[in-house]
Parts: sequence; C-alpha cells; structure tokens
Amino acid sequence: MPAAHKHGSSTIGVIDIFAGPGGLGEGFSSFTSSSAKHPFDVVASAEMEMAAHATLQLRTFMRLAERKSGCVPRAYYDFLKRIANGEAERPSECFREGRWGTIWKEAEARAMNLTLGQEADNRRLYGRIREVRRVHDEIVLIGGPPCQAYSLVGRARQRNVDGFSTKGTPKHFLYRQYLRILADFAPAVFVMENVKGILTSVVGGREMFKAITKDLSDPAAAVGGSARHGVGSNHRYVLLPVHVGHNQLRTSELVADHPERFVVRCEYHGVPQARHRVIIMGVRDDLMHSGIARIPGLTGNDGGPVSVDEALQGLPRLRSGVSRQIDNANVWHKTINCERARLSRELRSVLPDVAACLADMRPAHRLPRMSSRYASGTSRYSKRVRDPEQAVVLNHETRGHMESDLGRYLFCAAFAQERGRSPTAENFPWQVAPDHQNWGTGAFSDRFRVQLRGRPSSTVTSHLSKDGHAFIHWDPNQCRSLTVREAARLQTFPDNYVFLGNRTQQYVQVGNAVPPLIAEQIARVVWQVLNGA
Repeated sequence: MPAAHKHGSSTIGVIDIFAGPGGLGEGFSSFTSSSAKHPFDVVASAEMEMAAHATLQLRTFMRLAERKSGCVPRAYYDFLKRIANGEAERPSECFREGRWGTIWKEAEARAMNLTLGQEADNRRLYGRIREVRRVHDEIVLIGGPPCQAYSLVGRARQRNVDGFSTKGTPKHFLYRQYLRILADFAPAVFVMENVKGILTSVVGGREMFKAITKDLSDPAAAVGGSARHGVGSNHRYVLLPVHVGHNQLRTSELVADHPERFVVRCEYHGVPQARHRVIIMGVRDDLMHSGIARIPGLTGNDGGPVSVDEALQGLPRLRSGVSRQIDNANVWHKTINCERARLSRELRSVLPDVAACLADMRPAHRLPRMSSRYASGTSRYSKRVRDPEQAVVLNHETRGHMESDLGRYLFCAAFAQERGRSPTAENFPWQVAPDHQNWGTGAFSDRFRVQLRGRPSSTVTSHLSKDGHAFIHWDPNQCRSLTVREAARLQTFPDNYVFLGNRTQQYVQVGNAVPPLIAEQIARVVWQVLNGA
C-alpha cells in the first residue's frame, strides 16, 4: 500500500535540516500532484544562522497562510511594500498578534533556530519530530550539511589548517546528524544534497563519500546502536539517483561504481545556472518496489537552456556605486568616464575591438543604485517567478566598488561583449590586472567573470557575499555586479520570496540554497516512489 495513505493520511511530513533560507523546503511545498494538491507538508525546519532563520520563518508563515486562506494574504503583500519603502517592522511585530497570530505561532513552531549537534537543540528537534509523527504516517528527511568542508575551494584553504589532514573539521561530520534522525525515526525517504567536491574529499586517508554512503545505507549501525526514540526499526536504506536518463533504470547498481551519476546538472532542468550538485535519494528498504526503477528523472529543458537575460527580464536596470568616497551620479559618471578613457587609450594597440567598445559606451549614470519598481520586459521564465499580485521588487540594490575594480568590470564586460566569452587572467593586459601576488599562478584565472546574457550563469555561491567579481553584469554601461534579487532569480526563487538580514547575509542565503525548481522536481520523484508509481 502506498506509504502516504497507510492509515488514511493525505500528506507526508517533511523534516528539513540545515535548511538555510528554505530552498529545498520551498520546492517540496510547491509540488502538486494529480491526487493531492500539496502532498508534502514541511512540518519542521532547522537552521542555525539567525538571518537565514528569519527568512525561513517568514516564508513558513506565508505558506501556512496561503494554504489556510487559499491565496497569499493581502497583509503579506502590504508587508513587502513596507520593506521596499524601508518602513517595515520585524515580521513578528507585524503578524504575531491579531488575525494572523495563530498562524505566525505555528510558523514559529515549525521553523526552528537551532544548531544541530548541540544536545539541547537536538532534543528540541526530536521532540518536534515525535509530535508530527502522530499526525503523519510517514516523514521525509531533506537537507544538506554545510558544503564548505567538501568544496574544492574550501579544501584548498583547509590544507593550511594545523591538523586538518588527519582530523578534518567538525563540518566534515555534520552528516552524522542525518544518521541520528534516520536511525531514530526511520523516515520513508531522505534527500541529501552537497557539492560535487564531496565525491573526492579525503580526510585522514579516508574517502569521505564512500564512508558517508556506507553510513547512510545502514544508519543504525553507523551511530552504534538501535533506535532511541521508539520509532526507528534499524531499517536500511537503498541509495538511488534522483535523476536518470531516458530509458535508464534507477537502480543502486547504477551509482555503486559510478557515484558521479548522483550529480544533477541544473542547467539541463530549467535552471538558468550551471549548478552541479550531488543529490542522494535514500529509500527505506521496506518501501522498495519494482516501479521505482522506471520512474522518470527530472524534467528536461523545454525549449533549450534558460539564459541569464531571460531570467532577469523585468528587473530594473541599475548602476553600481563608488566605494570609499562620496557616491552620487556625478561622481560615478566622472569615475567611470576616467576609467573608460584610460582603458580605451591603453588597450588600443593590444585589444582594439575592446578599446573601440569602451570608446563607444555611454555610462548609465542616471540609473539609480536600487529600485523597487518593475521594468518592462518578460520571458516565459520571468513569468514563472513573478507574482502578479506583487507590486514591488525586493532585495535589488547594487554594491559600491573601488575605482580600480570598476575599471576591471568595464574591461571584462566590454571584452565579453566583443568576444562572446568572459576574459581569463591571461587575457588581462598589465594595465588592467590586479596587483595580486598569485594573479599569474593560474589559481584565480577566472576571478573576474562576466555572466553572459545569452547563456546560463555560472554557479551562484555564497562567495558572492564577499565581492561581486565573479558575477559581473554583462552590460558595461551599468558596470556592476549582480544584486541579491538577480542571484535569487538565477536560483529560481520566486520574487515574493524576501530575504532578510543585511545584504551580506542575503547573498550567503541565496548562494547556499538549493534551487526551488530543482527541489520541486525532486519532490515529484519522491512522491512517485511513495505512491507505488
């Protein structure tokens, strides 16, 4: 019998750990099936970082209010307007009392600010899971432990940390929080996401991916005992890819010798971004059935890859700012023109086409640095993420940059416009290259990167919070890096998904998230697994 209806329950409870701002949960919540409007109910989310938790809690409230009333409440849109005008109070001050108080308090119970691995916080989460198990016959566990420990860049930095090569860091072993929940509560299915670097990560001579997949297959054995909360039954899990190719069977053998088949390439599935992530689906052994092998993979691109230009349609044009001095339109215009004239003159003999492009450009100094008003222009993609009831654009404000970096942005955008690709370090003339000791080593050959308008972007990462060098807008006249909202568009977040905290925190939230569009497609696969498809 399908897991979702074992005792008459119509929904599956979802536990989202290491939730960030809620990208995975958003996808599961958004999924609709032919038999149930919203079969997945995100009943518990755990996130340690306070700004991400604030974002998560507000979104949880919005989803609950939408399901209760049948549409997003007008009070939520009014709140977004106040945010755009800089007049908004904290969400709790707006919604905790009055008409929406009961729903806000339910959102507080579901979206928990806690640190997994700390005993008191673990008890809070486990208590919540026990509560929801009384309502839902089955639960699904989703999330991904922090990925910096496994990323190639993170590993390069960690080699200089004393003791790292033999001991690793605590972040390498946060996946054990997954194991504890799997062993104690035996969810029907789990979905675990991480960076591709996890496939090759080695700590103390131990291949981490092999160790992790072995532990995930038999979590009770991995944590050294049987279930402690009276729910788990020492079940094992069969590890499967969420995506399989056309006419390809989804089996454990498919990935046993070729773990790279766990990798999902998001640009092939409607995401305007070349984001490649390892996504493991574990199915509890008693729920395995022959139909799982034939469930289709993730949705393919209908009409080809989605470009950056398509993704950003309707967002207003902006200019950057000048940092470390007074910034206004005239100062910016003067600065850009000085850099433009210098570069055009100095590049005339070595890169004449780029020099000519710079000479012809007209810096858009009359543009604002932030805007909450939508512009004209739509695409099929922008219609998907834009809410017709929403009147304002949120999280759309540019950075200020040093004069020298503004010159490099001009050069990069003009080079990309003329050559159809972003320049690498070897394309930088000495007049433009930064004075970095390691610039010529090749380690940072694409440190300055233009996001080409006609292609999917490169991977949006949390490093976007440090600087915007790897996310330069294609238009040299705007001479800037991407805004939080533009990065959110590339991550497939809907426009009515507001990110709270300061701008740095917002960039981190967006960069660390799972694209909701991919999560929604994963949810479809999980639903079919649980319903005997």
